[in-house]
Amino acid sequence: MSETAAAQLRRILHIIPQLADDEPHSLSEIAARVGVDVETLRSDLWSLVSRFQDPGGFVEGVQLYLESDQVELVSNHFLRPMRLTASELCALELGLAMLRAERPPEEHSAIDRARERLRKVIAKLPADAIADGERAASLGAVGNVEHFAAVRAALGARRKLRIMYRRGDATEVGTRVICPYALVAASGMFYLVAYCTESEGLRIFRLDRVEDAAPLAERFEVPESFSLNAVLQDGKAFHAERPRTMRVRYSPRIARWIAEREGETPDADGSLTLEHPLADVAWAVRHVLQYGPDAEVLEPEDVREAVRAQLSALADTLASARSSAHSRHN
Repeated sequence: MSETAAAQLRRILHIIPQLADDEPHSLSEIAARVGVDVETLRSDLWSLVSRFQDPGGFVEGVQLYLESDQVELVSNHFLRPMRLTASELCALELGLAMLRAERPPEEHSAIDRARERLRKVIAKLPADAIADGERAASLGAVGNVEHFAAVRAALGARRKLRIMYRRGDATEVGTRVICPYALVAASGMFYLVAYCTESEGLRIFRLDRVEDAAPLAERFEVPESFSLNAVLQDGKAFHAERPRTMRVRYSPRIARWIAEREGETPDADGSLTLEHPLADVAWAVRHVLQYGPDAEVLEPEDVREAVRAQLSALADTLASARSSAHSRHN
């Protein structure tokens, strides 16, 4: 059924520009152009104007004059092939990414093909100031489709949500009751912006770390003071009660790659120094250590100390493992 509807829509979008000139056209001639029989064409055209129980004052966007062997169509719409902006195409790609997260694995290949076609079109368009992180997102390797659906259901119904959530630096799962305000895609992942009743503040939860989600009966209202733009900074999801920044110096070996990703220019010596919004020291430590010796925290001091402590703990673990291995060999 969906394939039939899609084929009919393609035919209609092809037909309308050829007919909307306030002139009569031969049904057989138009049918031959489209590659269908006259009865199929007649059915396609009739579907444009077949409505029931139209509201008072409704004005038809398409007016059709259909006779036995010819047709005349009047419309101010669809007079040229639809051309979407880069932003609109990116929104479509994001929508497909969200759809993929909800659909079973056997449907992923078709969605992936559609996303790949969109990417190719987007790449050919002029720059539209759209951050890559806003174009697509995923639930990661451990994200759960059912939890994603539960989150969306709670969002749509404005109901509180009970989640089991594992922080990035935690070994145990915690239970929270939250008021979900918005679902956003940032830096290639899905994030839930919500008010946490336990901490009594706005928090951001990464969906691939949600290990269970259940909508509750209790409803809530999003406060008028809430602003999603205040949460998204440079395409990244970020919120802190007391905003801080972290300055990191990247060595010349990786600075060029970091600069290209962040839209910055390396310093004269080839290195790059960036400021990052800082809400979580544990995140800062993970961010820096992923680059090994090629990233150094310049400030704040508590993050530098946390990095030193983590490296010291790793060194002690490695020394202990080597000692144990040496004892076994002896």
